[in-house]
Amino acid sequence: MTTETNAMMDTVKEAFAPVTDAFKNLQNMEVPEAAREFVKKQAETAKVRAADLHAGSEKVTAVIESAVSGSVSEAAKISRNIQQAIYQDAEAFFAGIDRLASARSINEAVQIQSDMVRARGEVLVSRAKATTEYLGKLVAEGAKSAQDNFAKVYSKTA
Repeated sequence: MTTETNAMMDTVKEAFAPVTDAFKNLQNMEVPEAAREFVKKQAETAKVRAADLHAGSEKVTAVIESAVSGSVSEAAKISRNIQQAIYQDAEAFFAGIDRLASARSINEAVQIQSDMVRARGEVLVSRAKATTEYLGKLVAEGAKSAQDNFAKVYSKTA
């Protein structure tokens, strides 16, 4: 049985001899200079692209951070302005009540009420104009900022 096994092994070795020789030759085969240069060049290109991708992602992150911090700052400013307007309205309301309480006649009370309504209307118109101007400025700055940020992010890829 040992002879049969050895004979079988020899037959298998002979059958796979060309493959074994090819692997031996493959290990000793020299890679042409052009192939090595091609691989080096592709690796360098991939490295540069990875660096560009990283730099681009850093720019995008900076742009997002800048936009978010600007938005938070503007939201806080708007909130403060709204709080200030509410306080001013409350002050004006109580001052009006005080003036109405001091009226000595119905005609005087009507005149005070009329003056208060006119003053509140003027304040509302003034606030509406200021809000429109502020929002217009905010939109223009936001559009300019977005345009600048997109230019920063995509200037290298274009």
